[in-house]
Amino acid sequence: MLFKDYTWFNPPLRHRFEGDAVHVETGRETDFWRETFYDFWRDSGHFLFTQVTGDFTTEVTVEGHYEVLYDQAGLMIRLSESSWIKAGIEYTDGEMYFSTVVTNDTSDWSLIKIPVDPKGVRIRVTKHHEAIRVQYLDVSDNRWKPARLAYFPPTTSVAVGIMCCSPQREGFKVTFRDFFIGPPISRELHD
Repeated sequence: MLFKDYTWFNPPLRHRFEGDAVHVETGRETDFWRETFYDFWRDSGHFLFTQVTGDFTTEVTVEGHYEVLYDQAGLMIRLSESSWIKAGIEYTDGEMYFSTVVTNDTSDWSLIKIPVDPKGVRIRVTKHHEAIRVQYLDVSDNRWKPARLAYFPPTTSVAVGIMCCSPQREGFKVTFRDFFIGPPISRELHD
């Protein structure tokens, strides 16, 4: 099983492994956020991870039943409670967006409206030393599109894995498929 040596940070309400998929149901009012705008800190989201040394690329396909404000699922890299990045699909204003939150002491949030395939969205995160490159696979032309290039404190090892949260409820159901971690893609930013 792919995830047999992985660890849950804040285990979800329910989860099960099935082939190359992980099915998760979130616990009540879970989230990752630090201070900005909302004046609160949350470190209660669900994160299934392993430690990775050096640079890497990680990908996953995420399919969720997004229904309530801030339902979210995707990839996460985490150095500590105050230094992490999450990227994936998030439900806001009645629609699904590609969302990235970069946290270096405090969180920021960016959203991109993208075409969403009902079978899921493929997400990619690459670590190039101090830079984190976030991309999604655009279903309209089957090409990787940039979503974010962010600073991340240089470190030899970081926690990497899948993440999901439901800040306004419990029971958000999400499936993660075809997850992998491998060598970093080329540093070339443009085709």
